[in-house]
Amino acid sequence: MKVVIIGGVAGGATAAARLRRLDETAEIVVFERSGYVSYANCGLPYYIGGVIEDQADLTLQTPESFFARFRVDMRVRHEVTALHPDRKTVCVRNLETGEEFEEAYDKLLLSPGAKPAQPRLPGVGLEKLFTLRTVEDTFRIKDYISAHRPRSAVLAGGGFISLELAENLRELGMEVTIVQRPKQLMTPFDPDMAAFMHGEVRRHGVRLALGRTVEGFAERDGGVDVLLKDADSLHADMVVLAIGVAPDTALAKAAGLELGLKDSIAVNDRMETSVPDIYAVGDAVQVKHFVTGQNAVISLAGPANKQGRIAADNICGGDSRYQGSQGSSVIKVFGMTAAATGVNETAAKQAGLDADAVVLSPMSHAGYYPGGKLMTMKAVFEKGTFRLLGAQIVGYEGVDKRIDVLATAIRAGMTAVQLKDLDLAYAPPYSSAKDPVNMAGFMVENLAKGVVKQFRAEDVKDLPRDGSVTLLDVRTPREYAGGHIEGFRNIPVDELRERLREIEPGKSVYVICQSGLRSYIACRILAGHGYEAYNFAGGFRFYDAVTGDRRLVEAATACGMDR
Repeated sequence: MKVVIIGGVAGGATAAARLRRLDETAEIVVFERSGYVSYANCGLPYYIGGVIEDQADLTLQTPESFFARFRVDMRVRHEVTALHPDRKTVCVRNLETGEEFEEAYDKLLLSPGAKPAQPRLPGVGLEKLFTLRTVEDTFRIKDYISAHRPRSAVLAGGGFISLELAENLRELGMEVTIVQRPKQLMTPFDPDMAAFMHGEVRRHGVRLALGRTVEGFAERDGGVDVLLKDADSLHADMVVLAIGVAPDTALAKAAGLELGLKDSIAVNDRMETSVPDIYAVGDAVQVKHFVTGQNAVISLAGPANKQGRIAADNICGGDSRYQGSQGSSVIKVFGMTAAATGVNETAAKQAGLDADAVVLSPMSHAGYYPGGKLMTMKAVFEKGTFRLLGAQIVGYEGVDKRIDVLATAIRAGMTAVQLKDLDLAYAPPYSSAKDPVNMAGFMVENLAKGVVKQFRAEDVKDLPRDGSVTLLDVRTPREYAGGHIEGFRNIPVDELRERLREIEPGKSVYVICQSGLRSYIACRILAGHGYEAYNFAGGFRFYDAVTGDRRLVEAATACGMDR
């Protein structure tokens, strides 16, 4: 059996290694357009910033090492120019010599990945405009910075690569501005959770131009103007386009393979395309979202590697199935860690799910043990069934551990209530006896049993201020004086029982504290005395971060940058 693989990164490299482990006699040929195989896209910004010092560390394997271990013919700088399923061949061009030839196959695996989105805008081809997707892109940016010492950069786009690159360019001492059309960074997160990332990047000197549409680029004064719709242009010494990626599927389209969302390659759960003996994996394929069941394109290394393994199994006569992607991801944002899995609340509602969420701000480990850091966690669930749909966490310690637990819970089909039952490891330096994941489960259980009702940040503006309801802040007077929501009066929770006469009977009471715990206790006290009480989800700390960020966006200067 002869297997030809197009693309030697992530899914393609994984498939090649798996094929060899399953079939020692198979002939395996991999064509990779770039000069590198099995490289780590996620590490590229850190080489630019000098965190990764040796460029050799960017590649997990070389063509030579891959052949030595797996006897796989890895041909870099070879571009496949056409597929011929009718005669089971591919046309190939050697980019070093210009030679063109046909290669026959018994089985063909497509792993072309994705390419940086290149908007058709004036000035896109300028010398000082860069993209960051391949190792070659990385060297190009690194060499330019070394040679020209740019003092400023504009990053177009607010996703993973953009934030990682922003951090690394700031470490080099450059002024950095991120501009993008949505009014938030990192769209896998809900706007309220993204607010914490906005605060973090601003604290480290990154300017944000959110809600701005890029209309083109122009050279000026030795740098580049980024032209914005209905706003003054941004000027920088260099610009990096990081506005997302698109499936690289021109070959598949020309060969008549069925396509899906965003012109991705349509595959079944065995990673088979619409054409017999042709498989596809990675960023170029359409998959089922594990939570919603809807078609999706999810560009992450983890799913690509799993798909490569499954395709190899099936090429060798097995019957492996891909169960879908849930988009689990994590990112370092300067000193902060942000992570998400499943669907956020916004996406859940767009998918037609009746979603709700709880928000909590637990410590990363036991409060009595020194050095604990706050995190903010949002668990999204389906009303009625309480099925766990997704989670987002931002914080400084312990974020990655909790998101992996929540990702596992989603994969296992657990409800949000069942999170309370998870038996998680505890020692004071690492966690609390009631882990944050357990706490999320307790909170959802309270909602499920009617022990507490909640109101959310988006409800605050519509609360009556005419005295028909009671608005209550149960923090200390000092906390209250440091900032509070207009219309909320202060009665500390520890004084509440003695001061119940100050709260008019028969009126609903909306209660807030710093994190949501004291206000929950206050709600239970009030319920015990016949009041209908609602607890604010997330507490004043969460509300202040979210609304403060909104104000910054809304009060942006004409050019879209923060004051």
